[in-house]
Amino acid sequence: MATAARRYDLVLFGATGFTGRLVAEHLARHAAGTSLSWALAGRNGQKLEKVRAELAAIDAACDELPIIEADAMDAAAMGKVAAETRVVCTTVGPYALYGAALVAACARAGTHYCDLTGEVPFIRQSIDANHEEAKRTGARVVHCCGFDSIPSDLGTLFLQHELVARAGAPARAVTALFGENSGKFSGGTVASLLGVIDAAARDRDVRRILGNPHGLDPEGGPKSAARDARAPGWDRVLKVPTAPVVMAAINTRVVRRSHALLGYPWGTDFLYDERMSLPRSAKGIATALAITGALVGFVAASQVPALRKLLDKRMPQPGEGPTVEEQQRGFYVVRIHGEANGTRLIAKVADSFDPGYAGTARMLGEAARCLAEDELDTPGGVLTPASAMGLTLVERLVAMGLTFEISET
Repeated sequence: MATAARRYDLVLFGATGFTGRLVAEHLARHAAGTSLSWALAGRNGQKLEKVRAELAAIDAACDELPIIEADAMDAAAMGKVAAETRVVCTTVGPYALYGAALVAACARAGTHYCDLTGEVPFIRQSIDANHEEAKRTGARVVHCCGFDSIPSDLGTLFLQHELVARAGAPARAVTALFGENSGKFSGGTVASLLGVIDAAARDRDVRRILGNPHGLDPEGGPKSAARDARAPGWDRVLKVPTAPVVMAAINTRVVRRSHALLGYPWGTDFLYDERMSLPRSAKGIATALAITGALVGFVAASQVPALRKLLDKRMPQPGEGPTVEEQQRGFYVVRIHGEANGTRLIAKVADSFDPGYAGTARMLGEAARCLAEDELDTPGGVLTPASAMGLTLVERLVAMGLTFEISET
């Protein structure tokens, strides 16, 4: 499928990291027998060769996978990588430290790009630096293609599509409820989260971006009255107690950017809210209160040197992760509800794999394949999963075994 001007359809950058290896394994299994031309890239050639040998045990053809040695901090090397492929998929984070050169190179080269960042300040910088150039070259730059923020973003799009089909109108307010899951935070996710917290402590502009519910929206567009949940609550549809969820800080902004990039099809006053759901019991209510306090305490503790050392020791490190068996025992369920013209629907987005590792690898791998293999009619720019790939990616994920289902209440 690659052309003479582009040696590869897809380059996986960061293939030696924990999540990068999982994405590589996904591609080895599911791109086998297709015409997809792909390569492994990273900083260490010997480690890449080891990954290639492991992939060959999945598909013998992987023994011939090309290897590209390149450093994320080398702008010239990133330019060469971008020029040689139609799509770059990268797992090299924290992205605020290692991501800027590759995004800029892809925007200049007209090369599609996807990652799994959940770093709001990095995405805002990426938009400001690259959106217009990517529009000019046709590059689809798509951040947040993992558990941050595909269930929220594509789940909301899926729900609204079904509401329009069944009720003739979209919901003006949508709520997503997380909480039914089993899995662990990845070391990379923890490093990114702490990096954002540290940056906010140092930089007033970062605090302003993080505090703005429309912080990733296009400049000058309409703004709704959206606010992030900061206290325990009660969901009147599912009738369960709720608590603030840390992922809302990125997911809500991605959904709002999607809505803006799609042309505000759900109304300029559209509201999106995201919370953690808890059991309908006294224990669930107590847990909601405890989680609210714990989130505040975590942020405060991360800025106290002695407590930060304890956090750093207890948290998983970048490159670390659960065993295969632990990943396969994981799962998640996200329920997203909205109402239009008297019809209330609930979209269920779920997977039977650990959300932070195997689940994220499946989502990112299929996003990369969607950009490389599917006929998309969306423009270039710094986009979102919903605005770049939309229901085409939903279909791919369902084919991989993820659940996207609708029920009425």
